Order: sequence, then C-alpha cells, then structure tokens
Amino acid sequence: MKSRHHRLIGIGLVLVGVGLGATFLLRAMNENILFYYSPSQVAAGEPPEGRRFRVGGLVVPGSVQREEGNLEVKFVLTDNAQTVAVVYSGILPDLFREGQGIIAHGELTTAGVFTADEVLAKHDENYMPPEVEESLKTVHGSKET
Repeated sequence: MKSRHHRLIGIGLVLVGVGLGATFLLRAMNENILFYYSPSQVAAGEPPEGRRFRVGGLVVPGSVQREEGNLEVKFVLTDNAQTVAVVYSGILPDLFREGQGIIAHGELTTAGVFTADEVLAKHDENYMPPEVEESLKTVHGSKET
C-alpha cells in the first residue's frame, strides 16, 4: 500500500514539474515573438505599447535622411495607404534603397516614431518580404471595392 502511495505521489510530482516547465517555456516563447504590423496597422494603434514588433513596407522615395559622419538614418515606410517614420542607428543593408520593400525590427516611441534596431532588405530585384507583399495587397484590395 505504501509503495502504491509513493508511486502516485511521484507521478503527481512529475506531472506538476512538466506542467511548470511547459508554462515557463510558453511564456518565454511568447515574450520573444515579433509580430508583424503594416504602416496602416501602426497608424491605427494596433501594436502593443512597450513591446518589440516588426513593421514593413516600401521606403518612400525622397524620405531617407542621413547626417554626415553619423550612423543614424531616418526614413518613412508606406503600405500606400499610411506611413510610419523610422529611425535606425547602424549600417543599413547594401540592398536598402528608396522605393524598395524592407522589414524593420524595433519598437514604437510615444512620439509615434518607430525606433529600429535591425533593418532587413530584400535580396534581389524580384523578391519582396511576404508580409509586406500581403499588406500591400490588402490595401490595394480595400481601395478597389
């Protein structure tokens, strides 16, 4: 009888341990997920405050501003409906240019400016990040109706 009781306690402790482990794992994964938002969604206030996320779109021609001797770059992203100002301090990818699709990782400031800590550009002339392409299709689809 005692060995059966000890076995049940052991099984119960293992189940509790597995449950706690799964809870900690899911919580850690949830904190590290970077959700994607289009400029229209950012303008509508959909991204959570104080959390990192990804924003993507086309770099508005004529919006790229750099100061001589400074790594800070300012530019504007659009999904052809709304825009979001982006500030990035670092070396931009070689393929970054105006009119091209990019995705930036970072967070939104209280002033509504997206502060990026990573900028990803497309890798050839025919490629556009899937999230950017989808958000552009969504905007164009909603304007046609």
